[in-house]
Amino acid sequence: MSADERRESVIRAAMVEFAERGYNGTSTQAIAVRVGVSQPYLFRLFPSKRALFEATVRRSTQDIKAAFLKAAEGLDDPQDRAAAMGAAYVDLMADRSLLLLQMQMYVSVAAAEAQGDAEVGEAARALWLDLWDSVRVAAGMSTEEVTEFFAHGMLINTLLAMGFPPRHRIWEGLGAGACGDA
Repeated sequence: MSADERRESVIRAAMVEFAERGYNGTSTQAIAVRVGVSQPYLFRLFPSKRALFEATVRRSTQDIKAAFLKAAEGLDDPQDRAAAMGAAYVDLMADRSLLLLQMQMYVSVAAAEAQGDAEVGEAARALWLDLWDSVRVAAGMSTEEVTEFFAHGMLINTLLAMGFPPRHRIWEGLGAGACGDA
């Protein structure tokens, strides 16, 4: 396996570990064990636990952005593009690790900043802003429309994280298909 392939496998393993245990609760040893490398090798790929966490946040945000852009391809109507992106998001969130990693990202940014570390938040906000702008442009949405789109996404995150089953009445306000098969 090449170093790039090993790096990718470490990121994917770290996504699961950080999703399950959060930044503070995850050890680099647990990530190394999950991926089958030594801890020293892990630190050759990533100089610090924070660098690895930032790489996982970057990857998850890039995955969401790629799914949104792919879903919008070839659709002329802005409402159709937004609906396709929303459906793609619900499909992505079927991966509970991706959902929980997002939630951990928000908590970890707040915790880091409470301890005086602004770098994690700056990096996460830059990635989120890029996602926001990419969706707005790809879907042809106004600022208000992209705000509503992301607000629905956050509600979906909350309902999925709390375990509301598909077709529960709480999903009704999000429209047909919003809960998918989650």
